[in-house]
Amino acid sequence: MAEVKAFKALRFTGKAGDPAKNLCPPYDIISPSEREALISESENNLVRLELPQGENAYREAAILLDKWLSDGVVAEDKQDGIYIYEEEFTAFGQRKRIKGIVALVKIEEFSKGVILPHEDTLSKAKQDRFNLMKACGCNFSQIYSMFIDPDKKISGKVNELSKGAPDEQAVTDDGIIHRLWISTDDEANAYISRAFADKQLFIADGHHRYETSLNYRNYLREQGLAKEGDKSDYVMMFLIDIDDEGLVIFPTHRMIRDLSSFNEESVIERSRDFFEIERVEGTGDIDRRLLELTDSKSYAFYTGRDYYYILTLKKDVSLDSIAPERSQAYRDLDVTALHSLILERVMGIDKENMANGVNLTYTRSLDEAVEKVQDGSFQCSFILNPTKIHQIKDVAAAGDRMPQKSTYFYPKLITGMVMNKIR
Repeated sequence: MAEVKAFKALRFTGKAGDPAKNLCPPYDIISPSEREALISESENNLVRLELPQGENAYREAAILLDKWLSDGVVAEDKQDGIYIYEEEFTAFGQRKRIKGIVALVKIEEFSKGVILPHEDTLSKAKQDRFNLMKACGCNFSQIYSMFIDPDKKISGKVNELSKGAPDEQAVTDDGIIHRLWISTDDEANAYISRAFADKQLFIADGHHRYETSLNYRNYLREQGLAKEGDKSDYVMMFLIDIDDEGLVIFPTHRMIRDLSSFNEESVIERSRDFFEIERVEGTGDIDRRLLELTDSKSYAFYTGRDYYYILTLKKDVSLDSIAPERSQAYRDLDVTALHSLILERVMGIDKENMANGVNLTYTRSLDEAVEKVQDGSFQCSFILNPTKIHQIKDVAAAGDRMPQKSTYFYPKLITGMVMNKIR
């Protein structure tokens, strides 16, 4: 199924300075102030290309990339390689690691069932990424995908190839350690490629970038700038075993603002048809209480006072009639009940409103979900448990999509350690 192969990565050279100062997070989580801070640390920080700013942002990014190439700030490796990437980090008070490979993957339409999405995407974000790719012809960041490897054929080979000291290591300001091993062993790389021949890939993060790569490939062919088999038929991905013990998903909470008819008591009363409701004094134990209810569809509803509500879906409430056209895996999601029953039915926030962010904003920070309501920026928030790994696989395998912002894989993959020059 999946066609995976080694490639000559574009990477920063010694001329670029401290590697850790040139890396950045993915474009979609970088705030304006963080962008400025990254640039102030290094004029070669990749954020200048990954998230260009200004009236002619994409053109200027292309000019800067060309300059870095001509000055030797970045250069392509001389041999094809598969790049083993590890992140060491702290989550939920524990030290964890994830390890996978960065390689090229042949782009396939979702309908072929080789590469499967699990979330809906937004047109605005795809247009931005397309404009950048059209100008620069480069993957600056990798798409995060998972595979099923019950016999550990791939994971075992990856661990074997990364026994020694890494070829590159960087510690970013958030304390995350990034390690990179480069396998230029043709036989080992061919073994890994063969092992993916019967695999499906499940996109964990980077849906917008994957769809953009598909659009970019089609655009180049339509313009006569590429043909089948060219490098534009492939996209750079990070591939990890879905059973990797280090995988962490954070919940993404919902914050509501600017509803003209918002009323706490009305929301509670109208929700009683679907949910068991408990009022809890204080706000210090929201996450702990929710984790106790991880096997049920439960949410914390907070309105800025010194208490919150726990809403738990009643056992006799079925979502089959609410979303009959969707898969059972979709109906089993926590966010499905929240969006369909509370946001849409009770609060009147329809799907188009959600997609355009009119009244709905997302955050992975519990503190922000509480504090932004307390200071009046938002009227209320709904605090969730994280989506489970198996639910992502089930939804994708059913050919369905989760609502936007259903998952937040932590940590995000660093941008700039490995890049892919397409043209």
